[in-house]
Amino acid sequence: MYPVSCRSLAINSELAYVLAGYLLMSALAVGTYWLDKQRAARGEWRITELTLHGVELLGGWPGAWVAQRMFRHKWKKTRYMIVFWAIVATHALAWMWWFGMLG
Repeated sequence: MYPVSCRSLAINSELAYVLAGYLLMSALAVGTYWLDKQRAARGEWRITELTLHGVELLGGWPGAWVAQRMFRHKWKKTRYMIVFWAIVATHALAWMWWFGMLG
């Protein structure tokens, strides 16, 4: 059995909270994309792209990626997808920093 330090427990606890946040925000992203797609189909007032990107930035990008494919929504809009992938890259860099891969 390996000894467990207080620091490793704290990191595991923090990681669990971060991953739970990703899960929660991803669920919110899927719901938001679905609602926006429904509104678009009915010609109703839409959810702004700024709001969608905000949910992605707060950790919902995995759910947004799934929703884009599932609902065929926003994934062909080049300008939208440039911002989306910039958000994904920001998260990737943050994870690399978290795990000490950035120096």
